[in-house]
Amino acid sequence: MKINWGTGIVLAFIGFISFIMFFVITMNVDDRFTNELVVEDYYGAELTLQDEIDKQNNAKNLEENIRYEISTEGLVIFFPSNLDLENITGNVFLYRPSNKHLDFETAISLSDSYLLIPDKRLVDGRWNIKIDWQYKGNSYLFKESIIY
Repeated sequence: MKINWGTGIVLAFIGFISFIMFFVITMNVDDRFTNELVVEDYYGAELTLQDEIDKQNNAKNLEENIRYEISTEGLVIFFPSNLDLENITGNVFLYRPSNKHLDFETAISLSDSYLLIPDKRLVDGRWNIKIDWQYKGNSYLFKESIIY
């Protein structure tokens, strides 16, 4: 049987469409390819964006901002040493972009000028850290991506 140009083009189109449809169906059905949102209520979180910008600007105006170090014990978060530790409240949220089951949030409870997040809670790789804290009625925010 002889295949002419028209038949070859139709067969190529059918093969290409079958190839694309296979991947589309595989991506929609297979649980290994689930895509997770950063936050469930994306549009609601967008409405609080200006508050976050204001908190970050407040943090930039401090004499000393939050800093962190990676040690053998875990992630050490240092708060400004010139502030009264008893008046610092808030939350630390660690977000793992590759696996939302590893995300966790912890309240800030300081007995020293630093907060230690133990090594056993952190998996090697990229983490987004968000520290939303208050001091004497002022709100501050520290956000950064780290590689642990």
